[in-house]
Amino acid sequence: MRLVSTQNPRNRASFLEAVQACVPSGGGLYVPDPLPCFRDIPRLLEMDFHSRSVEILHRMLDGELDRDELDALVRESFDFPVPLRLFRERIFALELFHGPTLAFQDFGCRLVANTLSLIADKEGMKLRTVLTATTGNTGAAAVHAFWKRKGFRAIVLHPEGLIPTVQERQCTAFDANILNYAVEGSYDDCQNLVNRCFEDRELASGLNLTSVNSLNLGRILAQVVVYFEAVAQLQALSLRDAPVIAVPCGNCGNLYAGLLAQRMGLPVKAFVIATNENASVPRYLDTGQFKPRPAVSTLAQGMDAGHPSNWERIQHLFNNNFDAMRAAFRWGSCTDAETRKSMWEMNAAGYLPDPHAAVAHNVLQERLGLTEVGILLATAHPAKSAELLQNKMNLSLETPPSLAGALASSGKPRSLAADFEALKNELLN
Repeated sequence: MRLVSTQNPRNRASFLEAVQACVPSGGGLYVPDPLPCFRDIPRLLEMDFHSRSVEILHRMLDGELDRDELDALVRESFDFPVPLRLFRERIFALELFHGPTLAFQDFGCRLVANTLSLIADKEGMKLRTVLTATTGNTGAAAVHAFWKRKGFRAIVLHPEGLIPTVQERQCTAFDANILNYAVEGSYDDCQNLVNRCFEDRELASGLNLTSVNSLNLGRILAQVVVYFEAVAQLQALSLRDAPVIAVPCGNCGNLYAGLLAQRMGLPVKAFVIATNENASVPRYLDTGQFKPRPAVSTLAQGMDAGHPSNWERIQHLFNNNFDAMRAAFRWGSCTDAETRKSMWEMNAAGYLPDPHAAVAHNVLQERLGLTEVGILLATAHPAKSAELLQNKMNLSLETPPSLAGALASSGKPRSLAADFEALKNELLN
């Protein structure tokens, strides 16, 4: 698989190189070039999820890993269901939250972790630092994927006081090779710190640094196969029309993965970009001017990103053609009041809501044609927003076993100023 930097096409890497480095030296993000096109989509969609995922990754990686290695990676990384549930006429929810930390990030974090372990087994073990910024779910998935994994230490940064209690507990429930920091600032401040570490080439090399944020293309490939599963399940219900898929967007990695799947041949009629009040992308599509703003805290905290890091990949995919992007997308944003209203509507339809899915549901309803079929991505288990559901809707949820242990944990994050030198000192000591 040949990858190039969005900022310098002469800066190339293989998939295995990119999953280790995470980002190219000299700036930009890795993207596939060329992108494969699958001419046997109907046959692929008839396969089971496991077999199809192995086949897609085998074609994309073009021999970097053999089929037996990919079979093991898929078996170890995607060992949980991906149900598609109808909850109102013509609208389905693809539930991506049945993994160990109850969020869609489990797909990508587990695939990256298992791939890095495979590389270490082949090339010899050298301590690797996995540095990740999070609004909650990515950190929890990263911690679970790397806990006690030989040869790795995982360091998670989250904005102090700006992630739900349950997700902070998930991030701090493990010790051993795990460190958690509550940063005095926003999620964007956390991500900027991570970016600075990668830009410091001496530091990045010395720490053997990588990340499991969606900057890592391994995260993206894990999500590509999920879109194929969504359409496969839809067609198994004899619904053959290409769906409109609503993606709750923060850093836009999930959206980019869907676009890759569509470019490979997957029948998707349109993608709906659904954001909360951090609406940099909808504003851009409305005005033609990309002007990121500092992130604000919302009910859908996992989407609180003021400057979506994967938008650079999407612009590259469209060759910065603004008219082409407007033609390809439908979009909208939600205030907290609109998110609450959407949660009530989902609950009334018999579907237990999560604020991120509620954002996608609200925008999808507004952008879906009368005869179209819609799929919204349900990216986190409602139990991860139990406090919100109790306080705003008087809904009590049973705590899933995988969350009960985290809630019982007494682990606490360390405090950290939003300062690069302070973080660098922590990483080196």
